[in-house]
Amino acid sequence: MEYKIVNLVASSSLGAALDLYNLATAIPEVEYEPEQFPGAILKLDEPKVSLLLFKNGNIIISGASCEKDIKAAIKKASKVINEVQSSVPIKDRVTYKIVNLVATSNLNKQIDLFNAAVTLDNIEYEPEQFPGAIVRIFNPKLTMLLFKNGKLICAGAKSEEDIVKGLNKLKKVLAGQKDTSIEEKVSKKKVSKK
Repeated sequence: MEYKIVNLVASSSLGAALDLYNLATAIPEVEYEPEQFPGAILKLDEPKVSLLLFKNGNIIISGASCEKDIKAAIKKASKVINEVQSSVPIKDRVTYKIVNLVATSNLNKQIDLFNAAVTLDNIEYEPEQFPGAIVRIFNPKLTMLLFKNGKLICAGAKSEEDIVKGLNKLKKVLAGQKDTSIEEKVSKKKVSKK
């Protein structure tokens, strides 16, 4: 099944504490409103990503469409921040951890979301609140938004392998085949509630 990664979220560290107020006053692309959020936001145009900057030097990169963009964003951010705060080293080699992959896909068929929600476990559908169904997969742990035209959004993956496994499980579940990882989780929940 084909899919397209539309957002990669990663975490990393710049290796030094950050003076967020100073960065916000010196760098026009940095937004900092500590009364609303404890971190600052650095928006880059190339690659087009946003970075959440925290006082301890940790950063979250979001909006990337590939890992190359993550690496380029960390390098560029370290260079821009170093110009204002020299204690932050310019990163030649970057390390990061993917914390979420978001992908889109299409089942290429119409889905009866009401029937799916009534007959299958782990599917929530409340059309008055949201036009899609929420499908939870437990191994790997993913959340999918499924729409009646067959289009879907997959979130929560840590790797592309997770996306592939999740899409295959979703196809099986919708075809009426049992998925043991889903049933195991459901039966564990039922047992633990007693």
